[in-house]
Amino acid sequence: MREPVRALLCYAKAISANDLRNCIGIQGRNFMAWSAPIKLRPFAADVAISRACLRAATPAVERPLRMVTWLADEKIMLGAVGVFWAATRLSPSRPLRREADAMLCSVLVAGLVPDLFKYLVRRERPNRALVRRHDRRVPRLGNAWDSFPSGHAMHLSAIAVSAQRLLPKRWRAPLWSALGALAATRIVLLAHYPSDVVAGWGIGALINRTVCAAFGRAERRTSKNIAAATPLQPY
Repeated sequence: MREPVRALLCYAKAISANDLRNCIGIQGRNFMAWSAPIKLRPFAADVAISRACLRAATPAVERPLRMVTWLADEKIMLGAVGVFWAATRLSPSRPLRREADAMLCSVLVAGLVPDLFKYLVRRERPNRALVRRHDRRVPRLGNAWDSFPSGHAMHLSAIAVSAQRLLPKRWRAPLWSALGALAATRIVLLAHYPSDVVAGWGIGALINRTVCAAFGRAERRTSKNIAAATPLQPY
């Protein structure tokens, strides 16, 4: 009886995909092994770019990039957006609060979508597929078959779409460039193929646009209901 209860407690405490997978691994005797049904092979351009990154890899480059890419970690991004959302509760600007709502919701959804893809799609990370023996130059980041899509890129894009609407036009290009470069560190670190990052970036933008559209429809519906419920004042 204790084993199932312990497994359920571990599952309840899991707050990220890696935590959940570790939980399942610990209780492997009690769960059926799951293998994603779709095996996605990298494109020729993916392999060529990743091999070029492998040839250029050195500890002096990889170590700083590991620190930089940590900024796009799911928990870091969620914490930063959560702080921003809490700060906007004190603002009298309704558009700012609405954009903060959309950003927070987008990041939450972006935290779930990669898990769905990675349970359905298998793609071996380049740091395993291209480096068969131990290579001290290349850190073995993440689970071996969780290459597609890039969760880091998805989170960055989901935030960028909302953030660019809050910034003056002259700051939008630097914003996209900085966040795009941050997402590209996953390629240089051989944690993802370029197509993983591009797919994650596109999905993140789509998540944000879908969330904003849903918020807009809900707001319009609420306004109509309030207008319909408001009695007409006699002249």
